[in-house]
Amino acid sequence: MKKRVAVLISGRGSNLQALLDARQDAYDIVLVVSNVPGAAGLERARAAGVEALVLDHKPYGKDREAFERDLDHLLVLRNIQIVALAGFMRVLTPFFVRAWAGRLVNIHPSLLPKYPGINTHARALEAGDDVHGATVHLVVEEVDAGEIIGQASIPILAGDTPETLAQRLLEVEHKLYPECLAKLARQL
Repeated sequence: MKKRVAVLISGRGSNLQALLDARQDAYDIVLVVSNVPGAAGLERARAAGVEALVLDHKPYGKDREAFERDLDHLLVLRNIQIVALAGFMRVLTPFFVRAWAGRLVNIHPSLLPKYPGINTHARALEAGDDVHGATVHLVVEEVDAGEIIGQASIPILAGDTPETLAQRLLEVEHKLYPECLAKLARQL
């Protein structure tokens, strides 16, 4: 039985597209939610026949948990079993992380535990690293610290910039995320 997956986005949805394109026996993306009205990823979802909703975080002001309680309600109503973050640009509160513990997954553009947080490509270059990569992990309350489901790496090339490194890594992410999401779905 395929697991019902919701994908949370904030932007263009390139990792969402990779998840949609890789549909298989382990999971089915049935919902995409963006916290940003007009996010390009919403059209990607609609084009694939997936329900696409906007839950704008701005009307909630600083009450992040109230936003997430409404988000949780949307997910529960649709019998979602796994939540995948794909460019969802908000740090989640303990309420949401606990509610979806073991079923909340993220992709991060570094070889965790190296470079949690932002600006990972620039940080890898500044450190003089030879390799860079991506990590799919379970989400816990500490940012980018959850159990690692899978990783993939690429060499850092002479002349790489944060932008070129990000672009090359995106291709790896698009292969890694669907594989790791399927692995998690089979385990649940």
